[in-house]
Formats: sequence, structure tokens, C-alpha cells
Amino acid sequence: MEAVLAHLRGAIERGDYAIGDKLPSEAELCRTLEVSRPVLREALRALQTMGLTVSRTGKGTFVVAHTAGEPTFGDYTAGDLLEVRRHVEIPVAGYAALRRTPENLESLTLLLDRMERETDTTAWVAMDTLFHLTVAEAAQNPVFRRVIEELRDALARQSAFLDELGGRRAQSDREHRAIVEALIAGSEHDATEAMTHHLDRVESTLTDIVRAARPARPRPTTSRQ
Repeated sequence: MEAVLAHLRGAIERGDYAIGDKLPSEAELCRTLEVSRPVLREALRALQTMGLTVSRTGKGTFVVAHTAGEPTFGDYTAGDLLEVRRHVEIPVAGYAALRRTPENLESLTLLLDRMERETDTTAWVAMDTLFHLTVAEAAQNPVFRRVIEELRDALARQSAFLDELGGRRAQSDREHRAIVEALIAGSEHDATEAMTHHLDRVESTLTDIVRAARPARPRPTTSRQ
């Protein structure tokens, strides 16, 4: 999928397709690139997430920009989502360290063990969002859980995007493990630090993905007289 995305993104950013142009049909792209339709569709979704294309039902995929912009996950941009997550999930982690119950810790530990063994992206993404919901539950304030629940679809889209294009799964598991260890220790400071680090890494990976594969600008030529 990454190779297909790089190919299509490169073609769009080089200007091979003008803004407003329709990409070839899925069937044609599958034949040309020699990939399955599910792989192609993942790449097309990523192009749309980065703001390069838009999909119109029954009509196809159209180019709307030549430069990748801020990713959008459902109804929220990456920047808006991260801003809210920092203001909510970091203090939530601190509250959870102080208020968590043995049942909360058991649920988080079992969930993290499953995540570290999981190989299917879809299943792992579902557990990733559940992890953040469970941390919110451990803060013993139903409003926190409701806020994370509202973001659940966007979090899942972001998680899948980062895993597919940023190889974030193993690193994310380690960051989650640090959060759980801080909750077990009952350390508010360590919990907020661990969640801060986790969100910092999410942001930096998003930035790297958007910056990747930018075409090099041709250097101006100088004439000798």
C-alpha cells in the first residue's frame, strides 16, 4: 500500500494530474499497478486524508491539490484533534494514576497484552481506541469518557493512518506500556509525562508523513557567456 500511495502521490505532486482531473478507474489502476482492489482503496483513502483528492460517489476520485495538507480524520483535522487530546488526555492520565481501581489496571494490562500480540491492523486499531477509553474510565469521571467516545471514530482513523504509513504500531505499544506502568505505580507525574510523550510522537509521525515524498524542486540553471 505504501508503494502504491507513493506512486500516486508522486504523480499528483509532480503535476501529472491537474487539479480537477479524475484519476483512472480502480480497475485500471489495479491492472497498471498490479495490486488488489483492497490495497488500492487503502492508498486512495490515504490520498483523501492528506487532502490531495476527493472521492465522489459514482463518479470517481478527483485531484483537488498538488501539495499534501493537514490530514483530516472524519470530521476533525489532525491539528484540532491533537489540540483537544493534549488538553484532555494528559490530565486524564494524571487523574487515572490517582484514582484507578484494581479492575481498571487489570483491564488495561490484559488489553495491552492483546495489543502487543495482535497482527491484524483492523483489530489492533479497535483496541487502540479502546485503550484510550479505558484510561479515561480509570479517571473515574464519566465526562472524560464521553469526550473520548465522541472522538472515537477520528481516533480510529488516525490510528490506522499512522500504522499503515508511519509504522507506529510497535512504538505505540511501548508508549502505551509506559502509560500503564505509570498508572500501576500511581504516579501522576509519570502518567502525564508518558501521555505527553505518546501524543508528541503521534504529532511528529503525522508531520513526517505529510512531508514525505515531496518532489524536489529543479535548481535554476545558469548560462555561461
